[in-house]
Amino acid sequence: MNDRQTIMIVDDDPNIAQLAKLYLEKEGYAVTVETRGDTALEAFQKNPPSLMLLDIMLPGMDGLQVCRAVRQMSAIPIIMLSAKDETFDKVLGLEMGADDYITKPFEGKELTARVKAVLRRSAPSEPEKAALSFPGLTVSLEKYEVRFQGKVLEMPPKELEVLYFLASHQNRVFTREQLLEQVWGFDFYGDSRTVDVHIKRLREKLQGSESLGWQIRTVWGVGYKFEVK
Repeated sequence: MNDRQTIMIVDDDPNIAQLAKLYLEKEGYAVTVETRGDTALEAFQKNPPSLMLLDIMLPGMDGLQVCRAVRQMSAIPIIMLSAKDETFDKVLGLEMGADDYITKPFEGKELTARVKAVLRRSAPSEPEKAALSFPGLTVSLEKYEVRFQGKVLEMPPKELEVLYFLASHQNRVFTREQLLEQVWGFDFYGDSRTVDVHIKRLREKLQGSESLGWQIRTVWGVGYKFEVK
C-alpha cells in the first residue's frame, strides 16, 4: 500500500532518526535519513520524497530555512520536529508552510498516525474540485494557485486551503476550532491562534477585497466567514 511513498527524516539526533525510521518502515514506508539541513535540501532536489519529517535545530541550515526553501519548490507535506513545545515555534513553522508539528519525544503510534493523516489530507481528491471564482479572485485547489486582481499570489498550502474552504462556504461562519478540524484535520494538535495567524496573512495579501464585494470577515466571539455581498 505504501510502497511508493518515501519519507525523508531530517534530524541530527541519530537515536531519534533511527527510532522514527524503524516505526515508519514497519508501516511499509521507504525511509531516507539526512542529518544536515543543507544536504537535506540537496537530496530533496535530486529525489523529492512523499513527505518530510523536519527537525528545527539542524547544522548547515535550520529546519525553518529548509522548510521555506522547499515551499518555494514544492507543496509536499512537511511535519516539523522539535524538542521545543512553545506556541511561537509552532506558529512560525506553520507560517513557513509546514503541515503539522510534533514535539519530541514522541510515541511511535502518534508519529505514524500523524504521517498517515497528513499524507491522506494531501492526496488529490477525486473528482478534482473546481476552481472558485469571485470578482478579482480565483482560487484553484487543483493547481494550488490563487489569482488576485490579475496576479498570482505566493501563498503557502495551508493559507490557500483556509481561503478555499471559507470561500466554498460563503457567508457561513466557522469557529477557529472548526477551521482547525476542517483544514488541518481532526488529529492536528494545534491551538486556535494558528488560525488567526493564517487569517491575518490572507487579509494582508487580499487588501482591497471589500471594494470587490467580498471579504474575510471576523464575527466577534464566534470566528470567521467569507462574506459575499
